[in-house]
This record gives sequence, structure tokens and C-alpha cells, in this order.
Amino acid sequence: MPISHVAAMAFERLSRVASIPTLLLVAATWVASAVPTTAQSLIRDPDIEHGLRELAFPVLRAAGLNTNRVRILVVNDSTFNAFVIDYGAIYVNYGLILTVESPEMLQAVIAHEAAHIANGHLARRVENLRAAQRNAGLGTALALIAAAAGGGEAAVGIAAGTQSAALRSFLGHTRAEESSADRSAASYLRWAGISPSGMVALHRKFAGQELLSTINQDPYMRSHPTSRERLRAAEAFMDQFGDKAQPNPNADYWFARVKGKLSAFLRSPSWTLRRAKEESAEDVRLMREAAAHHQNRDLAKARAAIDAALALRPDDPFYYELKGQILLENRQVQEAVAAYGEAVEMAPNDALILAGYGRAMLAQGQTKDALQVLEKARNRDYRDARLMQDLGVAYAKVGNNGMASAVTAERYALQGRMADAGIHAKRAIRQLPEGSPGWQRAQDVLIASERATKAKRKRK
Repeated sequence: MPISHVAAMAFERLSRVASIPTLLLVAATWVASAVPTTAQSLIRDPDIEHGLRELAFPVLRAAGLNTNRVRILVVNDSTFNAFVIDYGAIYVNYGLILTVESPEMLQAVIAHEAAHIANGHLARRVENLRAAQRNAGLGTALALIAAAAGGGEAAVGIAAGTQSAALRSFLGHTRAEESSADRSAASYLRWAGISPSGMVALHRKFAGQELLSTINQDPYMRSHPTSRERLRAAEAFMDQFGDKAQPNPNADYWFARVKGKLSAFLRSPSWTLRRAKEESAEDVRLMREAAAHHQNRDLAKARAAIDAALALRPDDPFYYELKGQILLENRQVQEAVAAYGEAVEMAPNDALILAGYGRAMLAQGQTKDALQVLEKARNRDYRDARLMQDLGVAYAKVGNNGMASAVTAERYALQGRMADAGIHAKRAIRQLPEGSPGWQRAQDVLIASERATKAKRKRK
């Protein structure tokens, strides 16, 4: 889906290291609080992720990174933070996206995180991971989760409280790394033709935070140590090279669309309907209104608004995807399948759109066709827990209980529920042909579950 659901977070591969050549390092972040710990999650939405790709593309290209491989993913967290933990993704809290005031500020954040990747700052993360595992102050259990990509590889992961000293150490960078990333980011912005004013504005936002106690600092400050010297360096860079960037209507448009879509589903419908009137892009205004009316359970108004947006952008797969979501969640299944079908025609390789299409087909009773579509989506994106749930249902309906158990095991692993994952992995192993892809994936989960159980016993 789309933004109305969040998939349990399982971070992409970190790297291969010589000491454990067959293991894939994956991190699952957990929220530490007085209440029982729950898995932090990603907000998965094809429209938002596409908009972030549009904003990130010139930055990633300037950094020399693969623009098709490095993704910008939204974390379901209202605080102002962004981080990298592997070579394949930059993670940005939705709170940061909704707080920054311009596309240049968001692109400055992306440039800074891209610099950590390009400058090799992730190399020490492997040792930091080991150190965090040894730290007795961790607020939550360490977990080993399966990398649902398969291939017979086990996956090592860490589940830690986001407010714990161990995780701050794991995610944090040194001041030297921060200064290095700032210099590289400024260079990327310059070569991409993006105004450095966003970087200056970002530093000004945090100027003086180093004087606060750690508990009162913003999470971004805790993992990205800042100082007034860094602000002065950014201002000096702008003074030296000037602000020669030309206005970029494409960046302005996608920044407004990303923020508009996020806020429309995360804030109250009344707030959205008031603020949408200020939107300069007519189609974005209509999209926001469609989401708000959908939140209000007013199908007629939601449908009229999204149809009006489509009239302005008839070749936009993401508006068709939103229409499909609105219709499906209002039980207009046949029309939802048609809307998702239009979206797939325009974006045949978008995993999130494919997942929505498969979900709609499953609801219509086209189980075999839905299964093919859902498998295609899973092959492109294994981190979508909602997709895994739908895939498990589809396998069960066609009588393939072994694969139903295998994907259910993977879903529980993604959610950090390792005991449940192990139970379903054992069921899958008993039912699937030995050595088959599903059997191997179930073995991955079982190994991870058993390691998690051993780690839990050691802590007692």
C-alpha cells in the first residue's frame, strides 16, 4: 500500500566482511520506552518514494553513487533525524520531511548522508555493531533476522532501543566524519546546481544544540554532532562560491507532493483541507483533498478529487495507485483492480504498485493471477511486510501450505517476532522439497530464530 500501512523495518544489506563472508548484516531498529517494545517501521508509498528519488537523483549522481541502487526510505518517526546504515539506502524520518522548509534543505540532508556512504564512513559500522552487541546497557533484545532475499544466507541483525547509548554509538558519526561529509555534501550540491542555502539553513537550525544536555538535544544532533564551526564553514562555502543555483520547478513540485502526501495521511483531514488551499500545484492540492476525504470516509468526494487530479495528469501511475487504494479500502474491488491495472501499465516494475495490484486481485478472487503479481513484487522488494501477508494468504488459497508458512516466517522475521518466525519456518521445512528456494529461505529464518533464542538465554 501505500501510506495507510507501514511495513516492519528490516534494513538492507550492510556489506560483506571477511570474518563472516556468508552472512548478511541487517539492522532492525526498535523503539525503547516504558511500554513493551514495538518495532519501528517504514512508511512505504510508491508516490512518496518516487518523489524522493526525483529530489535525490542529482545529489546521488554528483556523489558518484548508483542512482538506481541507493534508495531514500521514510521511517515512521516524528522526530527530526536521518541516517545511513548500509550502502543501499538513506533513511529519513517523516518528521524531518515535514519540518524542513524547502527542497534545498531536504537535498542537503540527502547530500550529507550520501557523503557518509561515498566517503567510506560505514566501514567502522561492523565493529560498532559488535560493540553494541556487547553493551550491557541495551534496552531491548538483540535479534537475528532472516534476509528474505534468500540465496541460502543467514542474516545477522541488531534490535536496539533508538534512545540507547549503544544505538547512538552505532548510528553516530565522529566530528571528523561530519566535517568531511559536510565538505563533500557542499561539493555535491554545487555540482548538482542546488543552492547551498539549504545546508546553511540546516546548520542554523541546530546551532547551539551542543550546549544542551543530551536528553534535550534533537535526535539528529545526537547522531550527527554539530557545532557553530560547521555552521560557519557552510556560510563560508556559500560566501566563497555564491548562490548561483537557478530555480528548479521539478524539485519544488516533488518536494510539495512528498510533503503533501505524507501530511494528508498523517495529519487530521480538517488540517489537510485547510492547508491544501495554499498548494500552488493544482493536482497536488486535489491529491491532498482526495486523501483527506478518504480519511473522512467520504468516497464520493475522494473519488471526485482524485479523478480531477488524474484529469490534469492522465499518465501519472501514482495517482492511479492512490485511486486504487481508495476504491479497495471502500470495497469497490472491481474498480480498484482496474485502477491498479492502469498504474501497473505505466509503472510495471514498481514493487509497491504491484503489491497493491496483487492485493486487489486477491480480494476479487483472482488468486492464481494475484500470486504471480505478488511474487513479482516480492522479488523486487522483500521489506514489505504487508506484501508478505498477502502472499501467504495467496499461497494458502492455492493449497501450497509450505510456501504459505515460508513467507509467514519471513514476515514475522521482518517484524522481529523471531519465536513465531521459527515455528513457521519449521513447518515450511517439513512441507517443502529439500533444497528448493522456499526451503532455503525457511532455513535462513530458522537459523536466525535459533540464534536469537540463544542470545536471549545468554542475557538471562
